[in-house]
Amino acid sequence: MLYIVGLGFGDERDITLRGLEVVKQCDKVYIEAYTSLLSFGISSDGLSTLEKLYGRPVILVDREMVEEEVDEILSAAHVSDVAFLVVGDPFGATTHTDLVVRAKKLGIVFKVIHNASVMNAIGICGLHLYRYGETVSIPVFAQTWRPDSFYEKIQSHQNLVLHTLCLLGEIFIGKKQYEPPRYMTIKTSIEQLLEVVQAKVEYVYNEDTECVGFARIGSEVKIVVAGTMKQLQLIHFGAPLHCLVITSNTHPVEEERLDFYRVGKENLEQVDDRTS
Repeated sequence: MLYIVGLGFGDERDITLRGLEVVKQCDKVYIEAYTSLLSFGISSDGLSTLEKLYGRPVILVDREMVEEEVDEILSAAHVSDVAFLVVGDPFGATTHTDLVVRAKKLGIVFKVIHNASVMNAIGICGLHLYRYGETVSIPVFAQTWRPDSFYEKIQSHQNLVLHTLCLLGEIFIGKKQYEPPRYMTIKTSIEQLLEVVQAKVEYVYNEDTECVGFARIGSEVKIVVAGTMKQLQLIHFGAPLHCLVITSNTHPVEEERLDFYRVGKENLEQVDDRTS
């Protein structure tokens, strides 16, 4: 049996009771840590924290293994119970959908145990979840690679009066050359968004466009700040992960809730200096 288990995205305690029961009974436990990360990171110390809770060794897998060399995991699931752990919800990334498809084709029985993800946790700012368009990813620009396909989606959302959740890219060098990960900040994402719009005929946003910045959402040291792009560039959001919402026209109820997080009103006492 293959169990695909969502961990949530705060710390080790965010796994569900059902998920914890499953992990404790599995013969092998794998965790991927490239689509997101828990608040304490996935280092040797972080794995030790998980192993202590689960009572099982935890095997860290990278992107290549999951996308190209997944046979080891699936072969083990043919003959024993295997848990594949995903930060957030299992289907927050398309890679994990592909894992299910492969298991199905091989006749491997699988079960999915869901958990919270950024897709629903952003509701904390007060913007209604059913008023969002398609989530977009903002990749890290390189000197010779500056993709802007996300702009058309943002443009479409603004025309349809929908908010846009922007997931911010991880900075890494080369396919196999994994260094300690560095993650895009809200400041960098806004700089790139404003660079892209300068080359467009129709400006669907500018530095005065209202946005919401999130850092470490789901953890006890989260930050949520609402303001213009220009204002958010001046906020120090601290450690990853960051994400950004570009707002469209807002409902009065949304405005009332957003007002709790306006620049100058945000709950900055939530910040832990150790994360900066």
